[in-house]
Amino acid sequence: MRVLLIFLLVLAAPAKAQTEVDVELVLAVDVSRSMTPAELEIQRRGYAEALSSDEVFKTIGKGMIGRIAVTYVEWAGSASQTVVIPWTLIETRDDAQALADRLTSWFNDGMRRTSISGALLYGADSFELNEFVGLRRVIDVSGDGPNNSGALVLDARSQVLARGITINGLPLMTRDAFSDRWGIPDLDIYYQNCVIGGPGAFVIPVLTWDQFAKAVRRKLVLEIAGLVPQAAPQVIPATTYDCLVGEKIWQRNMGDFPEP
Repeated sequence: MRVLLIFLLVLAAPAKAQTEVDVELVLAVDVSRSMTPAELEIQRRGYAEALSSDEVFKTIGKGMIGRIAVTYVEWAGSASQTVVIPWTLIETRDDAQALADRLTSWFNDGMRRTSISGALLYGADSFELNEFVGLRRVIDVSGDGPNNSGALVLDARSQVLARGITINGLPLMTRDAFSDRWGIPDLDIYYQNCVIGGPGAFVIPVLTWDQFAKAVRRKLVLEIAGLVPQAAPQVIPATTYDCLVGEKIWQRNMGDFPEP
């Protein structure tokens, strides 16, 4: 039904000229309740710093077309997605700086639950409604825990990959009391087996918050250039990895946060 609705909306909308870009990039950023206000700000500032950096801008300029389109979406539960930056063209240094400035002009509070599946499906739908056509379409999803809300993450991944979209991951593996209770220690392996997919898909884990800005910058350079990191985490075959681990943890702990 979701795909049918998007298809009907596209048919009903008047034809618009589309701008060609090297990549259409959805930055899907976790703002679930496990994030502190300071961590939410670190994320925004990290992406702003990366998008306005010389390294990222030079990579954009080396593309076949020399421009990209980006949207920045903060997500939590299955129906909790907030578009912070709508689809925006980055072609000049001023474009990049303006986007970075908008990211850090205000900050949201966290939201409840963790639905990676919801973020993936929302991101996939947004490609159909923008005014760009890219040589590649990429959803870049970051998060500090496994899926525990909405559709099953494997089902969402399959739907997204069927639409020719690549999914990359930035698992946030910082440790605190909340993550010890609600998270998993091998989140990078979870992302590798249950979340990412498509041509050249990769994972870059973040172990401490002081690594965040550098990791984002590296990830954006790779995504814009269409490259993959030389080193990748050990992969456990998907047939042996439990991609329902997040849902099981939620069921175990749901007494702490009962549903309304």
